[in-house]
Parts: sequence; structure tokens; C-alpha cells
Amino acid sequence: MSTIHILGIAGTFMGGVAALARERGHTVRGSDQAIYPPMSTQLEQLGIALDPGYRADSVARDCDEVVVGNALSRGNPAVEAVLDAGQRYISGAQWLSEQVLPGRDTLAVAGTHGKTTTTTILTWLLQAAGREPGFLIGGVAEDFGVSARVGQGREFVVEADEYDTAFFDKRSKFVHYRPLVAILNNLEYDHADIFPDVAAIQRQFHHLVRTVPARGRLIVNGEDAYLAEVLAMGCWTPVERFGFDPGLEWHAELVNADGSAFIVHHRGVAMGQVRWSLLGRHNVLNGLAALAAAHAVGVEPATVIPALARFRSVKRRMEVIGVAGDITVYDDFAHHPTAIHTTLEGLRAKVGERRIVVAMEPRSNSMRLGAHADALAPSLALADAVVFLHRPELAWDAASVIAAVRGQAHAVPDTDALLAQLGASVQPGDHVVFMSNGGFDGAPRRFLAQLQAR
Repeated sequence: MSTIHILGIAGTFMGGVAALARERGHTVRGSDQAIYPPMSTQLEQLGIALDPGYRADSVARDCDEVVVGNALSRGNPAVEAVLDAGQRYISGAQWLSEQVLPGRDTLAVAGTHGKTTTTTILTWLLQAAGREPGFLIGGVAEDFGVSARVGQGREFVVEADEYDTAFFDKRSKFVHYRPLVAILNNLEYDHADIFPDVAAIQRQFHHLVRTVPARGRLIVNGEDAYLAEVLAMGCWTPVERFGFDPGLEWHAELVNADGSAFIVHHRGVAMGQVRWSLLGRHNVLNGLAALAAAHAVGVEPATVIPALARFRSVKRRMEVIGVAGDITVYDDFAHHPTAIHTTLEGLRAKVGERRIVVAMEPRSNSMRLGAHADALAPSLALADAVVFLHRPELAWDAASVIAAVRGQAHAVPDTDALLAQLGASVQPGDHVVFMSNGGFDGAPRRFLAQLQAR
């Protein structure tokens, strides 16, 4: 087997590629400049050597292949050295499509948000059905302990990201996967650094639609107008829609308002009742989409619905990392206003009148560019207090966002100040949610330790 060097190995997608390459017998090395849990922990457990930073000598000259993550651009010293040396290089998405997906039935999960959770639910359902699927998830699944596995079965489940592929391939990653079944979970404006408007994202989604064969299936959020417009551009595959509307092929009937229990209906027939630990209407839709996709490859919903009671979701998706002094601390990946709102909506339905305190790092490219600034305050309406980590490099004015937040709101310049502000303001009974799509300087666990030391 060959030696592979992965540039950007600590990213959630590229870390999964590393796990798959290692499982297939390759010698794997990697470099990154932002290495933090849970992906750093997974790579360490796999015994993959990590080289911090990007230098001209990061990639050995005898390396057989360099897999390049989409976070790296021209001008990066490691990239320039690979190009100058004439080494073979490939994107992570293309590597997956060439090395793992041939001969498999690929099930791809696309959408602005909910991809990671839905991909994990779908994998769990196929596992419960005895299919032994392979998977690549953009996070570490609690039930599997890893973000990727080759699998022994015919199905391979992949989180299908609309972000661009690499500095040399500006198509969305998901166009490489050629799925038999594709879930289109939702579509909103995001990734302001590469997409000028929603229409540009819709065109990429339609590229994905074009690749799904007529014998396959499209599982589409029936309540999303932007996705309806995508399908109107042309569709050559049977479509099944999901949502809360009883007129859709798949619909959910809430039993509990917080989304912890719901009845699944398929074409008007009740398939069973889901009772699980997840919260929120958004997670009900995620579960419904996963059940529809599993059904598309022959899994009867009634046989796997009971397995959802044991489903533990993904690290950093409203993950309870501890309770101290009757204060519950969560680590959550939410980074888009809609995801923030639906996450808090589910928590509010669960905790009632107890205070919800949000610590937020606006870190995604869209957040940093201010693309979501107007929608951010309304998305936090269900929080009682918010502390923003407003780093100096943020391009937008936090003052206007803070003024529009319903509850108490503060902006602080660094993590130490954020932890001090939280420590001075929280009280017994509070639910404290840390929201970031990055490492957040380890703030959630540092805050828990701070509470435990009181």
C-alpha cells in the first residue's frame, strides 16, 4: 500500500478520509494548523502522526499521494512545495469517490444544516438493519466512536457538503459522490466566502440532483421553498418529500412538543413511534429523512424505529459535557442562525422556564464576514443571556447585534474574559450552551472545570 499525506487532516471531513485510508492499509501522515478534539483525539487513537502547521518541508518527497483539504489555498507553503516538486495530489472528495465508493450504493446527505446528525442517524438505522454500512460523517459519532469506517455492507453513507472541493476544484464536494439516494435536508444562504447568493448554492444542489439515477431516490424537505426551486430546474429521479404536513409522503406527528417523541407516517400509514434523546423539530426532520432514505434501500421503518431509542447522536451536537452546581453545560456546533434558533427551541421546550445562557464564538466564514449579522439576534431570542466572543478580526460591529438581543448580552475580546463573565453571571438551574464550529479554545470544558472548582 502507498504512503498518503493529508493536508488539512484535522478537519472533520479530512479526518474521516484519514481514517478510511488507514483502514484500507495505507500509511497515513498529515498536517494541520488547527488541531483540537474530537478529531485530534480520533487521529491520535488511530496512531496517525500529525505535523503542526504548514511548511515547505511538511510533505516528504517520497510520499506517493497528497490529499489536499479545501481549507488550503495557493500561497500555502506546503501547497507550493507539492506543486513545485510535481507530486501527485488529489482532493479528499475525489479520493473518496475513486478509492472507496466504486461498487457501493452511496447514500448522500446534503443540506445547509443537520447533515452530520442525519448522516449519523441513517448510518445507525442501516446498522440496526444488519447492513454493516460504511460511512464518512463530519464529526465523531458517539455510537461508532469514529467519524468514518469502510464497512462490510453494500451501502456507504456520506455527509455531502456543498462547500467547494479544493483550491484546484471549485465544484461542491458532493458532486463527486454519484449517490443512489440523496437527502436534501434544507437550503439556506451560507458560505458567504464562496457563494454570492442563494441561487449559486441552488445551482450546486442541482448539479447533485443531476447525478442521482432514475433507479435511485431523492428524499427532499417538502417544506423548503429553495429546494422546490432546485427540483423545478429539472429532476430525473423519483422524489419523496418529508415534513410535518400530512400531505407529504413522509410526515411526523409530534407526541412531545420538544421533539423527544413523534409518530412516523408514510403515505398516510403510521409506521411507529420514535422516542429518543434528541430534542427539537429540526431533529425530528433529520430522523424522518433518515428513515425515508433507509426505506429507499429496502429497510422497513417499523423494524428499525425501536433502535432510535438507543441512538446517542454526535459529539458537539448539544452534547452535555457535565453538570456542576446544578448548572448544565453543553457543547454545540451550531453556526447558522436557523440552526441556532431550532437548537434553542428544542432546549427551551425541554427546560421550561429555566434560564438558558449562550456563549457564542461567531467563527464560520459567513459569520466572520457578517453575512448572518442581521439574523443572529433574532435566532437567540429564546436565550436569557448571551456572551459573544468578539475577536478583533471579526469584520462586523457586535454592538448592533448586542443591542438587538432580547436578553442580556455582552461581547468580550478573548476566552478568558468570556469565562470570567459567565462565571460571574450563571446561577443554579442554568443551562449554558457553548456554540462554535471551531475549538473555542477549549472553553466548554474549561468552564465546567471552573464550576467544579467552586
